[in-house]
Amino acid sequence: MHAQETTFSKLVQGEMQFQVPLYQRTYSWQQEELRQLWEDVLELVEERLAERPVAGHFLGSVVLAPTGVAAGTMQRWLVVDGQQRLTTLMLAFTALRDHYRELGADRKAARINDLLLVNTYREGDDHYRLLPTQADRDAFTACVESTPRAGGPGNIGAAYRFFLGALAEGAESGGEQWTAAVETVLGGQLSIVAITAAEGDNVYRIFESINNTGVGLSQSDLLRNYIFMCLPTRGEAVYRSRWLPMQELLGPDNLELLVWLDLVVSGNSRAKQSETYRDQKKRLEALRGGEAALEQEVAALAERAERLMRILEPAREQDPGLRLALERLDRWGGLTHYPLALHLLDRVDSGQASAADAAQALAYAESYLVRRLFAGLSTTGNNRVFMELPKELDNNLPSAEAVRRHLSRHPAGPRLWPRDETVREAIRTRAFYKAGRGGQRFQVLRRLEESYEASEPVDYARARLTVEHVLPQNPAQEWFDLLAEETDDAQSPGELHAGLVHTLGNLTLSADNARLSNHPFRRKQEILDASALRMNQQIAAQARWGRAEILTRAEELTERALELWPGPIEDLAPADAQSPVWTELRAALRAMPTGTWTTYGELAALVGTHAMPVGNYLVSKAGVYGAHRVLTADGRVAEGFRWADGHDQGDPRALLEAEGISFDDAGRARRSQRLTATELAALLGRDPEDFAVPTPSPDHAQLSADARFEAQLRDNQTPSTADGVRAALSAWEELGGYRDYGKASETSCYPAIQVDDDPRPRVLWPVTLYPVTGVVEVVFQHLKRRPPFDDEPLRRELMTRLNKIDGIDLAEAKLDLRPSFPLEVFADHGEEIRTVLEWFVHVVALAEARRPLDDGDGGGSGHAMF
Repeated sequence: MHAQETTFSKLVQGEMQFQVPLYQRTYSWQQEELRQLWEDVLELVEERLAERPVAGHFLGSVVLAPTGVAAGTMQRWLVVDGQQRLTTLMLAFTALRDHYRELGADRKAARINDLLLVNTYREGDDHYRLLPTQADRDAFTACVESTPRAGGPGNIGAAYRFFLGALAEGAESGGEQWTAAVETVLGGQLSIVAITAAEGDNVYRIFESINNTGVGLSQSDLLRNYIFMCLPTRGEAVYRSRWLPMQELLGPDNLELLVWLDLVVSGNSRAKQSETYRDQKKRLEALRGGEAALEQEVAALAERAERLMRILEPAREQDPGLRLALERLDRWGGLTHYPLALHLLDRVDSGQASAADAAQALAYAESYLVRRLFAGLSTTGNNRVFMELPKELDNNLPSAEAVRRHLSRHPAGPRLWPRDETVREAIRTRAFYKAGRGGQRFQVLRRLEESYEASEPVDYARARLTVEHVLPQNPAQEWFDLLAEETDDAQSPGELHAGLVHTLGNLTLSADNARLSNHPFRRKQEILDASALRMNQQIAAQARWGRAEILTRAEELTERALELWPGPIEDLAPADAQSPVWTELRAALRAMPTGTWTTYGELAALVGTHAMPVGNYLVSKAGVYGAHRVLTADGRVAEGFRWADGHDQGDPRALLEAEGISFDDAGRARRSQRLTATELAALLGRDPEDFAVPTPSPDHAQLSADARFEAQLRDNQTPSTADGVRAALSAWEELGGYRDYGKASETSCYPAIQVDDDPRPRVLWPVTLYPVTGVVEVVFQHLKRRPPFDDEPLRRELMTRLNKIDGIDLAEAKLDLRPSFPLEVFADHGEEIRTVLEWFVHVVALAEARRPLDDGDGGGSGHAMF
């Protein structure tokens, strides 16, 4: 075998074809892997635009074997290992080509197409420089050929749409120079080691040996081994006195975190956790002084271990103010603040900063995160901002002032710290309930409640509070009658409800969500008045609860928010960027698979505005990608729809039909192909629980989960439907499965099966049953990350088997989402559904029996086709 370092452009140059063999799994990279690659690309782009030396980034290896099949001058290679990387780069360049076409840069698009994607003068399969497995081939060639089906369901289509969206977003602020830098980085600065086998080598044996290795050493294991190899005389004493206590204090995962943070806080803001050992080794090799200097480094690392534990467990911090600041960021969640917090604790312990100064610095960091949440700004880039802080802060200033000035002065992009006027507008109009993660929204409301400084503070650890909508999400007619008093001809009560229900002014905390339900306000008043929370007592003091009261409360909460979370220094702050509402809307349209449509109302619900502004934006903004996929509520092309000047693509219905949308005789699009706000949010990577709000059922609140499900099934479904569901669940248990239940007030049921996988059991379930709303969700979104159904053909087979049953119509374009069908199908077709469930269990059992191999390139367990 021969190994050579190269780049993507050099690897694929000339007439050649890379074939992915049948024993490889299908393309499996998803949002997490794509985002990681894109962040690496953006780092190199930033270095290039700043005209700094660019060292490149090692992407991994590609193992190739000659096919032994000659085709004139064209070379053919089997991709033994590395198909995930190779396919991803091909899709990235396909998206870049199409991005150039959108810009009218046809020559640049043609260059990419002819030099990297296709063999121009070859026909049939020989035309494509990459030939994926047959299961992926149609989706891949649709993207390369730019057919209307490009960017459809599945991982291939999702990756193509990801890169289209990322390129469009970056080009908005970076322009032509930025796009050119992306092309250079993708083609020439991602380093690949191409390993080529000799003709006659056993290709599958090579594949097996690459992917059948044991558990590898962690980054901290490698670092430990290197350090003690360099301590031949002092190693045993240093290990016993320093390393072992540190290792026992942190545990393996946190030790891994520490050795990475140690690099970041020491000034390496580009450190990657996957390359910690390499960077630490390089840093330690530069030390002079032998064992004594190395022992000093281990001692310093052990001291940082104790500080890291104060971040992980803030109760360890002795200073009350600093402890409170750490607790708030800990409740916020994530690792974003860790580099700054560790840097500040270093300064406090060394006497360079006071605890109060560090606490205020962390408060500014919290404000930065909270204000971005209010404004609906993306979290992408937050980690990079906080990784750079230890290196870039002015240590001649007090820490708090240095942090505030640094976060205020950055010109634009991911470091934007929203000003007061942006926060005011966002609190009044944005759907706060759909922003960020559920725990973050809870912490905002908690701090607002704490700002009332009640004489008897709430014990949040025991209160079991959740976020409550005062104006209900699913209001009874009495609520609409109340809202009708505040509407005019330009706005219906339903539109007014949609614009108010998720805003901060309508949200509170309560332990009585099931009791509050969607009752009229007078009933809610009684419950809220008895609450220990001051904000609930203030709501209860109102005579009514409509638009005026919600907006008044929003103003009051805004004043508190601006005081709790101060903003940037005004004379240093940049102007706010383009409205994040429309940025998110454009991202959602680009994320839609071909063969799907949505409505103006669903988009409005997603981004927190009204349907009318969405329609106006799509009409007025030139060339919004995917605007033709937005239809009226009943699935028709809007009468006022028109293409932007210079972007006419013909009849929108004809274009939709070419993409795979079916229309009935009345001109209405097939409803099963419609994407809801929940599904759009899932495509954008949001937590689907942010949108899945079951209908409360307080009468059954005290029953066990099994009894509650049975009671809700009996009360809301026909006897034949209920009997069909019971029979199917009993059959599932006979197959070795069990029932699990959701904890919301509508007790959803998950027919689950456990696989005894290492290091811990893995659970799969094919569907979720909702007894009150009467729907069955097929959880492709869940299955796509769990073997064996992370293999796309198996998910397609599950969809095909279900669609053969009368009453089930799952759209192919929703293969990555959670499409649904009516629970009543169990009434007449329970036996057919049970047959599908039996097939599901058989597939899982067969996959476990085979325990096949991964292709070593993209995480997760692989498996063969069967």
